[in-house]
Amino acid sequence: MFLAACGLTRPLSSDGFEMTVDQEALSRKKEYLAQPEQAKEDAPNIIWIIIDDLGMFDSDLYGEGTVNTPGINKLADEGVMFTNAYVTSPVCGPSRAAIYTGRYNQRFGFEHQQHDRYLNSKFEYLSTKLFVNSKPWHLQKQDSVPNEKFMASVGLPKSEITIAEVLKKHGYRTGLFGKWHLSYQRSEGPNAFGFDEFYGFMNSHSLFASEDDPDVVSIHNKKDWTDKYIWKDGREGLSAIERNGQIINEDRYLTEAITEEALAFINDSEQPFFAVLSYNAPHTPFQAKKEAYDRFYHIKDPVKRTYAAMIYSLDQEISKLHEYLVQTNQLDNTLICFISDNGGAAYTHATDNGGYKGGKITTFEGGLRVPMFISWPGKMAAGDRYELPVSSLDLFKTTLNAVSKNAYPRDVDGTDLVLAVSENKMAHKYLYFRKGHNRGVRTPDYKLMWSTQTPDTLLYDIHSDQFERQDIFGHVNVEEKAAMFRAYSNWQREMMEPSWPPVINYRFKDEDGRVYWFEN
Repeated sequence: MFLAACGLTRPLSSDGFEMTVDQEALSRKKEYLAQPEQAKEDAPNIIWIIIDDLGMFDSDLYGEGTVNTPGINKLADEGVMFTNAYVTSPVCGPSRAAIYTGRYNQRFGFEHQQHDRYLNSKFEYLSTKLFVNSKPWHLQKQDSVPNEKFMASVGLPKSEITIAEVLKKHGYRTGLFGKWHLSYQRSEGPNAFGFDEFYGFMNSHSLFASEDDPDVVSIHNKKDWTDKYIWKDGREGLSAIERNGQIINEDRYLTEAITEEALAFINDSEQPFFAVLSYNAPHTPFQAKKEAYDRFYHIKDPVKRTYAAMIYSLDQEISKLHEYLVQTNQLDNTLICFISDNGGAAYTHATDNGGYKGGKITTFEGGLRVPMFISWPGKMAAGDRYELPVSSLDLFKTTLNAVSKNAYPRDVDGTDLVLAVSENKMAHKYLYFRKGHNRGVRTPDYKLMWSTQTPDTLLYDIHSDQFERQDIFGHVNVEEKAAMFRAYSNWQREMMEPSWPPVINYRFKDEDGRVYWFEN
């Protein structure tokens, strides 16, 4: 009895986990960045707008959706809309790692979401399993977990090169405003990866405002088990608002503050500039400006109402950005990329992703397909639509080619979408997905999905069945399926094993009652 109790309470923390840095790659990176380069004569200013958890049907960007977003829509109308845009991971941190580097995040071990805590013992696992209703989340049973020192080190490897570092090398002033979520140490924050200015927070989330603010409606979501942990963090630790590594007090509604900080940066910048507006809306916690909340009186569910109001405020801020660029005559010389880091978080019960299956965490379309457009007046035709699959990886290569005259010394996985659109050619023959035991391949016609832990193997004619309603695995010829499996196998050989383990399993049940598991 005593021995069993000791076994249950024995700490699972282990020294067996280690973040390795590719020293050769780090050396080549330093050598590359040490040599300044002249940007192209017609190199534009660059703005990236990265939205947090915005699903395909949360706005009416694609014709129908919960919230009318005229600001976002107007900006999109001046560029090219991508109707089959994908991220490399259905969760924030890994997805953003790929966006900023232009490389599959699996190449450098950033496969799972970062976590600041693992289960301390098997007793904690059992007691949580027996007495805590965390559904649809299920804690993983593990024999060993990383220690605190390791957990503090997880994130983007120092050997990776971000787009900010590339642009800074080419004479750009660089700034990031909002969410970072690529490291847990301030010494390894945005300023260490090429950003001259950083205003925002390190974590996956932060409060939009104080709960005591009378002009803000704050909703605690009892339907979402993760919500209480989001609120608990508040603006402490990694969720604190900071400026270049120094924690500051912030009284403004955060969505508005991000825009104001970015516009001040642009206004003060000598040309050229690179600004990332990394909004945390509409990620939890759900806090909306009261004036925005009042506009959605017809939505009776307070969670969905607050969520809609947050998207409305987000749209207002993007409209302000657009108006500023027009008034200052900078729009025609600015490349603007807009993307969500993953699909809508269906587990919050705030978004249903329209007809898209799954949602955030899953590798169904609801988790991986995202709203995306690029505006570059004179280079990309306004109002155009590109229907073939594209990737978040492509933002890096598109931006790189807009600026640099010389060859880039590292392989990237994206393509230049200016060329793909102008020449109407296929951007990608295959797109690949891997998150733990869940795998996937997307071609222009099909999407293949499978799990290494369950017998689930699914194939969809995604061109005509975007909502993944009909599994046709048994109806597609063997050669076609073999080619997809073979392509994935070749891709995987170039990837690393995950640098840290997941914490939790997410259970998704589809309309037919089939259950699927996803690690996070």
